[in-house]
Amino acid sequence: MKQFHKEILFQGLLSLVLFTFLTFDKRRPSVHWSDIAFFSNYLIVSLFIGYHLLPAYLYKKKYYHFFLGLLIAIAVAFIVEEFVVEQIFFPNTRGQYVSVLYTLIDILPVIAVFVGFKFGWDALKKQRELDNLKQMVQESELQFLKSQINPHFLFNNLNNLYSYAIESSPKTPSIILELSSVLRYMLYDCREPFVPLQKEIEHLKHFTALNELQIEQRGDIQFNVKNGSQAFRIAPLILIVFVENAFKHSTASQSENINIRICIKVNDDGVLKFLCENSFLPNTNTDNLSHGIGLENVKKRLNLLYKDAYSLDISQKDDIYRVYLELNLNESVND
Repeated sequence: MKQFHKEILFQGLLSLVLFTFLTFDKRRPSVHWSDIAFFSNYLIVSLFIGYHLLPAYLYKKKYYHFFLGLLIAIAVAFIVEEFVVEQIFFPNTRGQYVSVLYTLIDILPVIAVFVGFKFGWDALKKQRELDNLKQMVQESELQFLKSQINPHFLFNNLNNLYSYAIESSPKTPSIILELSSVLRYMLYDCREPFVPLQKEIEHLKHFTALNELQIEQRGDIQFNVKNGSQAFRIAPLILIVFVENAFKHSTASQSENINIRICIKVNDDGVLKFLCENSFLPNTNTDNLSHGIGLENVKKRLNLLYKDAYSLDISQKDDIYRVYLELNLNESVND
């Protein structure tokens, strides 16, 4: 309703400007009833075309009906001007003859301006609707993608916790504590589209500590953060997918000499540089590992949230799997 009122207001202003332009005459500063009659004829026909013919026929792609109605509307405007208005106000001058060309020159520009305004207004309205729909679809897809992460994470870690509990391992309480910290963040702290970067880094630390407990003395885990400024925000659960994959594939292919290096650096201009490297044995059969939805998920989220504001490079050389991500934290699509 608010948009409709705004449209009526603009139509009124446009009518006033056109009327002033068409009736302005230095030699005749006053407005005559004939001016109002001529302009009213143009306005009524224009409103009929804009508010009936456009939505009823043109927008529904009934082009034949639209152009037929358009010709009839212009013909009606022509007949009213020549045989009604001119006969009333100028019976002894203009009313004595019919001038098709000059009458159309009077009618068509005014109708074109009014109908062009209505067509442009409707186009902008449709574009706003499309933008809103696109935003809704994007938000729905993001929520769906993010909701997939929790089951994926739980599926991988509850199995490990179960095996430690069966063995009555003394590390079970520590694992439960770290797991609860991770889940608390995932369930409560990352409900917003963007979270403080510091919280996301703390989440990664808990997650890394959780997996490091399971590796025990079988490898070396490095987690380094440089200038993890609290001033920046990031989409939650983006980086964890790469860290989770690093642990999953390293532990699946190696029983010892597991090496995982995670480095996070944030420049003062808000560019995050994330590096995750993990060792693995190429000859070890890891094809039976569940590929899951993690990597494809995070790629979709990056495309949705950061578009051209990121670069992702995933490479594999010899026995090292490397993920390098640069992310401009100032350039999310929600800004």
